[in-house]
Amino acid sequence: MNDSKQRMLDAGLRLLLRHGYNDLGIQAVLKETGMPKGSFYHHFVSKEDFALQVIDRYMEEVHHGLDDTLGDCATAPLDRVRKFFESTRDKYETEGYLGCMLGGLGQELSGVSPVFQQRIEACLSAIASRIANCFEEARDRGDLPADANLRLMADLVVNCWEGAALRSRLRRDPAPLDSMLDFYFGSVAVAS
Repeated sequence: MNDSKQRMLDAGLRLLLRHGYNDLGIQAVLKETGMPKGSFYHHFVSKEDFALQVIDRYMEEVHHGLDDTLGDCATAPLDRVRKFFESTRDKYETEGYLGCMLGGLGQELSGVSPVFQQRIEACLSAIASRIANCFEEARDRGDLPADANLRLMADLVVNCWEGAALRSRLRRDPAPLDSMLDFYFGSVAVAS
């Protein structure tokens, strides 16, 4: 990828998380990167195109985190899933507990933009699919009931996480994230 485009996408990750879509001006991206306006329009058709590509860039990081944690076959599957969320929580801490960019943009734009609604839902669904695959390993090991609805369980943990991320952002505190993980994985352990 072109270095100037990469710099703008990286700036977009920070700016969209901090300011959201509606408060993000192209001028802020240019100021953050020191790029001329022509560079922006060389790489992006519009602000919407830019934000959608930033979401794709964000998902590259998410999938990298999923690869690192869910791919650790030396760790039990349920522990791997929890580890993914714990590492995500740790990343939120370094960003000042601003939460999940997908959740923030989803709350801001899903009611007004079908394009963003569909993209964000697809991203959250992709995360849940990866988690459901790990839950399948847990079921095969006997760590989850044989009749467990793994996709429903994966969707539920993602949904709970997004709600806890919002509360964490409001409080600038990891406690909602930790409580959610303790409750969810405590409940899963009891059910198996």
